[in-house]
Amino acid sequence: MRLRILLEPRNGASYDQTLAMALVTEEAGFDAFFRSDHFLGIDPNHPTLVPTDAWTTLAGLARDTTRVRLGTLVSPVTFRLPGALAVSAATVDAMSGGRVELGMGAGWYALEHAMFGIPLPPLGERLDMLEEQLSIITGMWSTPPGGRFSHTGRHYRIDECRNLPRPKQTPRPPVIVGGTGPKRSPRLAARFADEYSSGFPNGAKERFAAFRQICEETGRDPAEVRLSVVVPVCCGADDAEVARRVDAIGRPDLLRSGVCGGPDAVLDKLGEVGEAGVDTVYLHIYDVDDLDHVRLLGREVLARME
Repeated sequence: MRLRILLEPRNGASYDQTLAMALVTEEAGFDAFFRSDHFLGIDPNHPTLVPTDAWTTLAGLARDTTRVRLGTLVSPVTFRLPGALAVSAATVDAMSGGRVELGMGAGWYALEHAMFGIPLPPLGERLDMLEEQLSIITGMWSTPPGGRFSHTGRHYRIDECRNLPRPKQTPRPPVIVGGTGPKRSPRLAARFADEYSSGFPNGAKERFAAFRQICEETGRDPAEVRLSVVVPVCCGADDAEVARRVDAIGRPDLLRSGVCGGPDAVLDKLGEVGEAGVDTVYLHIYDVDDLDHVRLLGREVLARME
């Protein structure tokens, strides 16, 4: 099982804070450092701490880290046009020496869209947009040098693009499709994804079963696709440390679908999700300044799984 760190700070984070956690993630031996893609923090009323732009931040991390894989979980389809996103992700992949993974989803945060003037169409339309964006981005990346790529759809049109983005990885960076819906998300994952992220563990077993059924119907080998979940975690060496970390987050409800406790409790949770077929877990961290939390998880959880 791959263990990765996913940062979603409650009130945002500066680049320096994010870099510090990415470096500790690398030092602790984790496979990857991912971040959420939001313009608005979980607490929208906080006056000073706001999220940094995900892909700008990842470009910096591409140069300031050396080993961990980097990506978004997930970039909302509403934030960027597909051609521009293909260029941005390919650029960061080249800057990192081939360590980028692109996570994409339909988006959900209505208040965030309203505050930043970003249209939020109905969910069905956003899923249609996601299907087209995945087709465009993977199509651009897989078109051979000298070729041209075109796409005509309901939401996007690409006219014989010849200046195609070239990532470092071949044939392309891994694509992660994230979503909790029972039909469209697993179907899009079966068609486009190298990894299917089913969100929090609740209901993941059923969604993964639906995904495997769709793979059988469409001829996709499900073994080609990693299956992942996000596990919010608040781990401590003792009860007092766990309580301190819960208090620092300030929102214990964020941890309901995850695990609070010592390293043994985290390992038990990982065993539980593994029984659902999960092979990749994103340990969801909220307190960007608590670097010792990541060190503890590396020393007492990751090391005991190897």
